[in-house]
Amino acid sequence: MGSEGPKSGVVFHVTGFKKFQGVAENPTEKIVGNLKGFLDKTGLPAGVTLGSCTVLETAGDGARPMLYQVLESNMVNTGVPTNEQVVWLHLGVNSGALKFLIERQAFNEATFRCPDELGWQPQRQHIIPEDGEIGRVRETSLSIKEISKILKKKGHDVTISEDAGRFVCNYVYYHSLRFAEQKGHKSLFVHVPLFSRIDEESQMQFVASLLEAIASTC
Repeated sequence: MGSEGPKSGVVFHVTGFKKFQGVAENPTEKIVGNLKGFLDKTGLPAGVTLGSCTVLETAGDGARPMLYQVLESNMVNTGVPTNEQVVWLHLGVNSGALKFLIERQAFNEATFRCPDELGWQPQRQHIIPEDGEIGRVRETSLSIKEISKILKKKGHDVTISEDAGRFVCNYVYYHSLRFAEQKGHKSLFVHVPLFSRIDEESQMQFVASLLEAIASTC
């Protein structure tokens, strides 16, 4: 049993989003808001710490200072020992999804299909201009094939996605992947369905399983 756990401690920082156009109630706001209480009842895997849970405004450039404040403050305040791995887990909703989507990568492009919650609607803009071309891709360094395999064995309906879109989810993921690379952290974005497709309790169980799966592969 011990060999299945993380080789060293893993500290998770989890984010979700508030409502946005077309989604009046974002399931990730409720998931992230209730995650600590849920895990207090069910228990965390050995060696795993829940460092923070944050719900972000569903906005891009205008909310970017808040995103980096979250990234930087949690890195400083948790006092993570050097033998522990820091993982940024971002949850977003895909209102058309029927299953959980593990996102492999993010693109250096912001093309919003509708204005974000602060009224910004970029079209074919660089997310990080100094990263070069708009087609630049950053990939997670986590073993998503293995993570997906573990989750499927636990009965969760998951698939690996190659495209997180060009809206706020991709915008946050790209920034997070860049930050994680600079700081020696790991980052992953997962899209969840609406609660009308997969109920809240099942989604809470999925996120608990996801934390365990990520930790076991770090």
